[in-house]
Amino acid sequence: MFPGHPAGLQTLFFTEMWERFSYYGMRALLVLFMVDAVQTGGLGLNDQTATAIYGIYTAAVYLVSLPGGWIADRLLGAKQSIWYGGIVIMLGHFTLAIPSPYAFFLGLLFVILGTGLLKPNISAVVGALYAPGDPRRDAGFTIYYMGINIGAAIGPLICSTLGESSDWGWHYGFAAAGVGMLLGLIQFRLSSWRLGDAGQPPHSRNIDATRAAAIRRDWTRVIVGLVSLAILVALLMSGTLEVNPVTLARNSTVFIGLIALAYFIYLYRFAGLDQLERNRLLVIGILFFGSALFWAGFEQAGSSLNLFAERFTDRMLGAFEIPAGWFQSLNPAFIILLAPVYASLWVALARRNLEPSTPLKFGLGLITLGLGFAVMLFAARLVVDGNTVLPTWLFFTYLLHTMGELALSPVGLSATTKLAPRRFVGQMMGFWFLSMSMGNLLAGLVAGRFDAEAVSEMPGLYTQIVLTTVGGGLLMLAFSRPIRRLMGNPEQSSNS
Repeated sequence: MFPGHPAGLQTLFFTEMWERFSYYGMRALLVLFMVDAVQTGGLGLNDQTATAIYGIYTAAVYLVSLPGGWIADRLLGAKQSIWYGGIVIMLGHFTLAIPSPYAFFLGLLFVILGTGLLKPNISAVVGALYAPGDPRRDAGFTIYYMGINIGAAIGPLICSTLGESSDWGWHYGFAAAGVGMLLGLIQFRLSSWRLGDAGQPPHSRNIDATRAAAIRRDWTRVIVGLVSLAILVALLMSGTLEVNPVTLARNSTVFIGLIALAYFIYLYRFAGLDQLERNRLLVIGILFFGSALFWAGFEQAGSSLNLFAERFTDRMLGAFEIPAGWFQSLNPAFIILLAPVYASLWVALARRNLEPSTPLKFGLGLITLGLGFAVMLFAARLVVDGNTVLPTWLFFTYLLHTMGELALSPVGLSATTKLAPRRFVGQMMGFWFLSMSMGNLLAGLVAGRFDAEAVSEMPGLYTQIVLTTVGGGLLMLAFSRPIRRLMGNPEQSSNS
């Protein structure tokens, strides 16, 4: 299907397409469902609580990518991790379809655990399809990124049409997300032979006694972790343990930062890396913070921008009212249109030795994100004057955010697979998604500051986001040369 690329790319393309259909279809409903009144089927939460829960959920999805990568590296292998993760995701969406607050939070937990097992490992297998030095790698990741966004574009259209409809309701939208993941699982099972040896388990059947004992210890750790999580969930659902979502989101941001720092120090000091690997680890650490800043702004899409679409945007098209969740399809639709352009651009520039370095692409991505929020700054001023605004404001905001995403996200994925020490690839993909976890937590906290009862504060909040993201991008541009020197030749393999 993709001439010039490994056949396994097709399998991963469609598996991730359906997984993202389910994830983004459900995400388009999440905050709207939580703030909807109980009488009309929602949870009746206020904006600050709902967006904090949204931030915790989306952060947790990426946080568990770190143990998900560890499980694949040491126990299951990436291929089996993708399969079992997809099953748990599917169960989560079907649990969300049950009209009960307990089922809602349990369903979120299942989606979190399944995504943590699937997401980092499917990206790692994409990287494993290409040999070191293969110039097709960045283009392959961009094609893979198109699969993500085809699913992400279709999901909100279907799930929002059902979920926001008074004839169907929120839980039919959640069920549709589960059907999407089921289709992804069927496709993966029927075509996984295309992957060859990529993603195989880390050990063969004939292992020595020492390795067998290590595997048993690792499985014991996994079981203890799951049992501890089950006890925690039981305490929360019984009301024995009460948690304030906003406070939890703030504390979790600090916690994730400490986890990232501790894991970075462990790898740098105690993992036996050579100097080349340590230098590259420093670069991954820098990209980590650039990524966290980017996603803190970008993930306003599912929270504050989603609420802006519902409350302050004129969504009437004749006699038809466009569901607010449909706007969530703009970003992936733009990626479908622009991803081939970016992929061709990087390849063409590389042939002429003009391709921007990874830190330069990161800087441009952050600046473009900031320009998107500058558009929202002007839209917010119209809202302050008592107007509802045209959808074109969100249209151009999502267009600029997409351009920033294409300059940063697939490039970050590719750079991580190239720069990570070979024996830590799965875990380093988890580390990359940890940056997205921190960004999502920050996004939920920032979104909670957009109060529908304090519309006059909206322009000032957008101004802060513009200054922060553009400032971060300018710093990345300023230090791009020393960062590039630390990278060395990304295609050069280390001795370990």
